Amino acid sequence: MKRRTFIKQIALSSGLVLSSGYLSAAVHDKKYSKLTILHTNDFHSHIDPFPTNDPKYPNQGGIERLGALVKKIRSEEENVLLLDSGDIFQGTPYFNFYNGKIEYQAMSAMGYEATTLGNHDFDNGIDGLVKQMPYAKFSFINSNYELKNTPLHDKVVNNKIIQKQGIKIGLFGLGVQLEGLVLPQLYGNTKYLNPIKTAQKQADYLKNEQKCDVVICLSHLGYKYDSDKIDDLKLAKSTENIDLVLGGHTHTFLDTPTPVKNLNNKKVLVNQVGWAGLRLGRIEILIFNKEKLGKSETKKIDFFHKKNILV
Repeated sequence: MKRRTFIKQIALSSGLVLSSGYLSAAVHDKKYSKLTILHTNDFHSHIDPFPTNDPKYPNQGGIERLGALVKKIRSEEENVLLLDSGDIFQGTPYFNFYNGKIEYQAMSAMGYEATTLGNHDFDNGIDGLVKQMPYAKFSFINSNYELKNTPLHDKVVNNKIIQKQGIKIGLFGLGVQLEGLVLPQLYGNTKYLNPIKTAQKQADYLKNEQKCDVVICLSHLGYKYDSDKIDDLKLAKSTENIDLVLGGHTHTFLDTPTPVKNLNNKKVLVNQVGWAGLRLGRIEILIFNKEKLGKSETKKIDFFHKKNILV
């Protein structure tokens, strides 16, 4: 990537734009740690690219092509966090024949570290989902489904903390209301909880009690609705202590993340990358060591967004 292109990217959390000289000095003096967040949503079992004769996406998308892109980025960046926002299942014969095994194996090979639950991940019922989970070498995170009376109760966590080169990242997940989208017998005793109240509780815990540098919501609520239904934009606006909302469900193609002001008038980035592995989201996080910069505080965090990548 050309240096001037990188320099022009906006640090949305603070409005800071780095000069080339400042950034160069920080690089050489190791004044910051860098984290590259990559994320996807709504794979819908698209292992292969779309066929060459597809009218909309010829030879595009798919986990196979996406995996090659992720591998390339991993070879260029030291710290990479790969996340997903649900609806891994349903959409091609791979799911019909293998019930999710191939999807989980492919994502595990790519190095995913966490996903949340989408409504289509229940398409073979809770027992069908649980049966495939051993093939997933990543965490399942959901905070607003009460699962204590289901076989998922010990398979899904409310939140997860990941450490990357001194950066403490807190993750939690939100799912869409299953009633009306999924047959009741498929989600069983799963109870839907208010996503905004749940999100605030998780964000406060991760930011204030666990002292996470970055709090990320993996959301399968949907990007935007012209109704009172809770979406990612309403979520970001109605809460605090969330830094990133990485969404799914509505298959929304965003060229770049959407900045939203939260309850404290701080910027939150909301992003979603369509479906079927057609795009890969990428957000850079820099944590500056202010002691090395001659200031009293120990850390300062800046978020840089890049244009979501066509696969």
